[in-house]
Amino acid sequence: MDFSFAASALPESRPLLVGALHLVMAGAVTVHALLTKRDVPAAIGWIGLAWLAPVLGSILYAGFGVNRVKRRARRLKGPVRSHDSVSGDDAPPHDPLDRLRAAVGRITGRELAPGKVAAILDCGDEAYPEMLAAIERAKIHVRLCSYIFRADKVGVQFINALAGAHHRGVKTRVLIDGFGGGFLRSPAYHRLRSHGVPVSRFLHSTLPWKMPFLDLRLHKKCLVVDGESAFVGGLNIGDENVIARRPAAPVRDTHFWLEGPIIRQIEQEFDDDWLFATGEQPIPPGPAHQAIPSRYSPTRAIVAGPDQEEDQLVLIFLSAINLARGSIRIATPYFLPPEQLITALQLAALRGVEVDILLPGRTNHRLVAWAAQTHIRPLLEVGCRVWRSPPPFDHSKLMTIDGEWSLIGSPNMDMRSLRLNFELAVELYDPELAGRLAEIIDARRIQPITLDDIDGRRFIVKLRDAAARLAMPYI
Repeated sequence: MDFSFAASALPESRPLLVGALHLVMAGAVTVHALLTKRDVPAAIGWIGLAWLAPVLGSILYAGFGVNRVKRRARRLKGPVRSHDSVSGDDAPPHDPLDRLRAAVGRITGRELAPGKVAAILDCGDEAYPEMLAAIERAKIHVRLCSYIFRADKVGVQFINALAGAHHRGVKTRVLIDGFGGGFLRSPAYHRLRSHGVPVSRFLHSTLPWKMPFLDLRLHKKCLVVDGESAFVGGLNIGDENVIARRPAAPVRDTHFWLEGPIIRQIEQEFDDDWLFATGEQPIPPGPAHQAIPSRYSPTRAIVAGPDQEEDQLVLIFLSAINLARGSIRIATPYFLPPEQLITALQLAALRGVEVDILLPGRTNHRLVAWAAQTHIRPLLEVGCRVWRSPPPFDHSKLMTIDGEWSLIGSPNMDMRSLRLNFELAVELYDPELAGRLAEIIDARRIQPITLDDIDGRRFIVKLRDAAARLAMPYI
């Protein structure tokens, strides 16, 4: 056999082999994207990348475009809830609020439960002492989930409190996001492990074949103690959230202390996430509430994530906005909603609904702030009002409709929260709470954003902001 001929022929055939590999891989990407991607621009983008960047584009799609998390979630969590699983009258209700209740029930597949906000907690200054005290009072179990969990002064307080609960026999479980909690190093995670506290990093692995996505994150923040108290909202665990200590980069946030049977739903969602992250069976639920005080209101836990067939948060936002008759108030640190939400807000303003959107006057994410500018002009043109809040950076996530319905929790009004993150929110049909949240939002409306502000930007700034918008699904 002439080995010299074979050796010389190999380099000549290499382009043909690479070309054939490119055709096969790009063809496979095209078929998969056409069959699985519901978002048309995303499908076009991935298909174009696969064909225009030979081999590399297909590799990027395999790493970032194929939702393996959805399949894994179904295997661990079981069947997805059906929209028909909530009982109710087949005839549509006439009252807008009743229609919203019915819509969210069918979207989530979950019943309403009695509950109330026992306290609205401003920043870590008010929230951390209550949360730490609840952990120290715990007798049965503690469930804690946080996107960011630092090992600074505040973090060490929580680590010590959790370790103390664990050592006195309280069943303790802690979930920390694998990215937000520190991808390469997570001091809080390692300190908790050193104390023997059961803790897991959600969707984390340093092995590429075990890390499904870098851009999918557990963004939930919740603490549930003994089935009696739950703390939810946007507050992470770190020194920057304690304003009184004058941190270098302070963060204002709003957290909520919940009571009532609604806590069982929040427990169930934590347990699903624990099973998802560890494969371990969760701890038993808290004790059932025997008496339901009359002061409780209808509430419901809402979860969202890439393991769902539909973008539940988008559907819920659309339902609430479309049923609004008097007012819509939104406070969000990041405002990059999909076009259907922009259209819904425009239509609400055109039918006479007062639409007020509060954004931070100071941001911690410049790229997001730049991209958000492109969403503001079409809202201002139809009469929506957009405001900036005073420093420091405001991380609160609040929404009220008609002074009767409220949504609180971890979701931002951006593409990441609506489609990529695992989120936890709570809806409450409580006019008193809606009124208090409206007052909080209104008190922070200090600087209106006008059409002159948007149109007065320099050309290079407009170009920068428009370019930043292209990264909207991932920032």
